[in-house]
Amino acid sequence: MIRTRGVAHFTISVSDTKRSEAFYCDLLGMRSLAANHERGMVFLDSGGDCLVLARSEAGIAPINQRLAHHAFVVDKGAYDSAVSEIKDQGIEIILEDERDDGVVNGRSAYFADPDGNVLEIIDLVHYTGTEN
Repeated sequence: MIRTRGVAHFTISVSDTKRSEAFYCDLLGMRSLAANHERGMVFLDSGGDCLVLARSEAGIAPINQRLAHHAFVVDKGAYDSAVSEIKDQGIEIILEDERDDGVVNGRSAYFADPDGNVLEIIDLVHYTGTEN
């Protein structure tokens, strides 16, 4: 059995790396680590985790559903202002939810990036039984 130690990065397919880099940095506060727009790759830092935006040559098939999404933790107390900022940018909140009976618990809001990839912000209360 292979035993992984964590996630090195995860990748989101996008159609325009410049537009997506601006979206993820300006709205979600991520920091650009490296970008090669000609090659179609942008590496971002999200609170110490690495996210790669990769241009898809085959085009994007937007997910536009809640179950397949990418979730990002926001600081406690920042959730309400984060949701307001998303709405102020004219981005539709697909669903707001509050869970306290599952593996990942807290208040969350789902919305889409410019390519239709569904994202979630969550005020994480606890994850798999550990309190934050």
